[in-house]
Order: sequence, then C-alpha cells, then structure tokens
Amino acid sequence: MTKRFRKNDGILLLVIGLVLLAGYVVSSFFRGETGAKAVVTVAGEVYGTYPLAQDDEIEIKIDGRAANVLQIKDGKADMIEADCPDKLCVHQKAIERTNETIVCLPHKVVVEIQDAKEADFDSMT
Repeated sequence: MTKRFRKNDGILLLVIGLVLLAGYVVSSFFRGETGAKAVVTVAGEVYGTYPLAQDDEIEIKIDGRAANVLQIKDGKADMIEADCPDKLCVHQKAIERTNETIVCLPHKVVVEIQDAKEADFDSMT
C-alpha cells in the first residue's frame, strides 16, 4: 500500500493557496478608482463626454437614427437600448471604474470611464 498524499504535497497546496489569496487581495486593493466621466466614441471619433455625477440618458445617433441609448445613473454608465442584432452591449454590466468599457461592435460605439484629470498622452503616442 502506497501513500498518495505526502507531507510535501500538503505544503505545496498551502503555498499555492497563499499565493492565490495574496493575488486576490492585491487585485482587489488596486481595483481602480471610481471614474468621473463617460467618454463615448463612435468609429474612433469622440461623440461626447458626460459626467457620472449627473443622471442622464443619452441617445447615440448614427446616420440620423438613435442606435444606442446610454443611461448614466447613480454614478454608473449602462447601455440600456441598442438596435443591433445581438445586443451584447445591453447585456454588459454597468460601469463606474476608470478604464472600464462597454463596446457595441455593430455600431462601433465604445463607452469608456475616465478620471477627471486629462491624460498627457493618448494611445497613439
């Protein structure tokens, strides 16, 4: 009869568990600040910038028709309507933290949360 579980195996499992716990604690600590504004871009062009502190409902019009509706409520941005076939953007969770995004691929709409201060550079420089 052979042992299947040795003392060193238990130590290895304990170390792996501690590493996972430490990773979780660090990631939740550096989760990100709550953002100040939602920046909406359509096909790479800025459509508008909206403060998260003010409740609002924004119709994002493409080719003269309302394609998406973005709701800002309680400091969160949420895509509540879209006329695209899959509606994946509508099923994404509401966003509030810096650098979180909602994307609607058929309409090329991106909503990104940014903090109040302006960046010195963009992703192209």
